Amino acid sequence: MERAGYTLADLLRVMERLRDPVTGCPWDLEQDFRSIVPSTLEECYELAQAIEHGDYPHVSEELGDVLFQVVFYAQLGKEQGLFCMEGIIDTLVEKLIRRHPHVFADGDIEGVVLTEARSSVEGVKETWESIKQEERAARSQIGILADVPTALPALPRAQKLQKRAARVAFDWPDASAVLVKLEEELGELREAMAGRNTEQVEEELGDLLFTCVNLSRHLGLDAESSLRRASSKFEQRFQGMEELAKARGGSLAERSPQELDELWRAIKGDGNG
Repeated sequence: MERAGYTLADLLRVMERLRDPVTGCPWDLEQDFRSIVPSTLEECYELAQAIEHGDYPHVSEELGDVLFQVVFYAQLGKEQGLFCMEGIIDTLVEKLIRRHPHVFADGDIEGVVLTEARSSVEGVKETWESIKQEERAARSQIGILADVPTALPALPRAQKLQKRAARVAFDWPDASAVLVKLEEELGELREAMAGRNTEQVEEELGDLLFTCVNLSRHLGLDAESSLRRASSKFEQRFQGMEELAKARGGSLAERSPQELDELWRAIKGDGNG
C-alpha cells in the first residue's frame, strides 16, 4: 500500500524530535538562532541557483530545505517562549491581507475587490510602499531609509537604498544621465589609481559600483541577477578553456598570456560578449 504524504504537522513533529533534549540529534541540539543563519543563507542561494538553471525537481527539494530553516527558527522560538509556527503564519497572513487591499475586500480572505476597482501594477507598488512606510512609522522607523537590512548582500542593498531615495525624487532622470555619472566615477577612479592611495581607490571603486547598480535599476534590471549571470557565463567559458587546453595537451597553467587569450577567443567563438 502506498504511503500517504507527510504534512506540515509531520515536519513540525520531526523538528520537535530533533530538538528533544534526551533523544534528539546532538548537532541540532547545539544550534541557536545565530548559528543556523549561515545555513539559511546557503539554502536560499542554492534555491536561487536551482531556479536559474531551470532544475525544477531540484527547486522543489531546495524549497523544502528553506522551509526547514523556517521550522527550525519556529522551534527555537517556541522553546524560548518567543514565538511559534502558528504565530509566524498568523502574522504573515495578516500582513499579506493588510498589504493587498486591492485583492482582499474589507480585510477578508474571501472578500473580492470588483475588477474596476483593482489597481495597476504601478498602483500596487505605490500602495505597498505606502503601507510599509506606515508600518515603519508605527515602529518609530520614520526615516526614508529605515529598516533596509545591513545584512543584505551589497548589490541588492544598494539597489534597495536607491529605490527608497527615488521615492522622494532623489534620483537621476534616466539611464543616460546615469551613464554620464558612470563615466565621471570611472575618471575619478583612474585619478585615485594614479595617486596610489589605496583608501581613496577603494572609495572611488565603491562609488563606481554603486553607480553601476543605479544604471541597472534605471534599465529595469536586477543588479544581483545580472552579476550572477555574468559570473555563470565566465565560469562556463573558463571551464571550456580548461577542456580545450587539455584536448590540445597540457593545462592552463602551462600557457602563456597570448595562448590564454587565444583559448578565450576560441571558446567565445564569435568574439563578442
